[in-house]
Amino acid sequence: MKGFKQAFILLTLFVFLLTGCTSEQDAASDTEPKAAEEKKEETAAASGSTEVPEAVQKPLKIAAIMQMSIGTFSSQYISGVQEQVKKFGGSVQIYNADNDLSKMATYVETAITQNVDAILIDHGRADALQGPVEKAAANGIPVVAFDSDIDVDGVTVIDQDDYSLAWKSLKTLAEDLNGEGEIVTVWVAGFTPMERRHTIYEAFKQRYPNIKEVAKFGTASANTALDTQTQMEAILKKHPNKGDIDAVFAAWDEFAKGATRAIKQAGRDEIKVYGIDLSDEDLELMQQENSPWAATAATDPAEVGRVQVRFAYQKIAGEETPNIYSLEPHLVEGSALPDQSIKMDSLSEYVPGWGTSAVATSPWMKTLETKGE
Repeated sequence: MKGFKQAFILLTLFVFLLTGCTSEQDAASDTEPKAAEEKKEETAAASGSTEVPEAVQKPLKIAAIMQMSIGTFSSQYISGVQEQVKKFGGSVQIYNADNDLSKMATYVETAITQNVDAILIDHGRADALQGPVEKAAANGIPVVAFDSDIDVDGVTVIDQDDYSLAWKSLKTLAEDLNGEGEIVTVWVAGFTPMERRHTIYEAFKQRYPNIKEVAKFGTASANTALDTQTQMEAILKKHPNKGDIDAVFAAWDEFAKGATRAIKQAGRDEIKVYGIDLSDEDLELMQQENSPWAATAATDPAEVGRVQVRFAYQKIAGEETPNIYSLEPHLVEGSALPDQSIKMDSLSEYVPGWGTSAVATSPWMKTLETKGE
């Protein structure tokens, strides 16, 4: 028990430190965090000639293996992968394991057998994928993983900085409630990013003891948003009075969509939703009149896919790539969005830094894209 308390103390200290580093207001007024991020991106971007390396001159075959493909975040991530591979003149095969980790491991084995030029991993867990990924690395096939706990020498693992994502959303919730209120949490175990977000949620509860959890649920299914809506409707019936619930923390945008629709349908607009992740469909919900969805913390899913592909091509070209890289998330608040409906591709007009980055870029990539047109 003593060790458990010490762990929470450390987490709480981490949160306090994170507050100063990730606050959107600080980022807008303080040039030092911006400079640090720019330096980080410069480090991730390779330097050298504009001449295309021989290893990437031919059309390359890429395998993209996903734990699951649910919702518009996943579809926009896939679009980013496909877009970048096409620009480079290659081809990509998408494998959807439908949340079956053993199937996901089999797909990695299949990609190895097909002798692809690189493998992209989306989610998945090391206990199922470590062996197949090690085999791929031993066969000289570069691997870049996204939101996974895989730890294999030579494999680059990128993520959205799930700790920052969770803290940005939860801190906004706490500030809007003035540090006191009743909340519902929607979360599910079994996914690396969810586990990381939950670590911050546990620290959040220690930091804000006057914010009480009245209910907690969550399942990942083929119809997560609809299932969440049904479950949230049941929660609202159990807590029918204004003030019974002040806010919902949704650790995934599919959860946020379901909770938002249930709240709006029940006419309980006094309950606000704070989510993680963002898509065109999410933006539409946030922009509806009197939308309960107040804020979300996110990175651009399409840019995640593009960055993952660029790291893979750098590996094939023989360039040095980092073992880990965290993309910088952003806080998107409904109050900052315009009255007219917008899509993700124009979000950068309202959220500085959104959508594009210099991460994993090499001078020769522009030349390669020109050849791929």
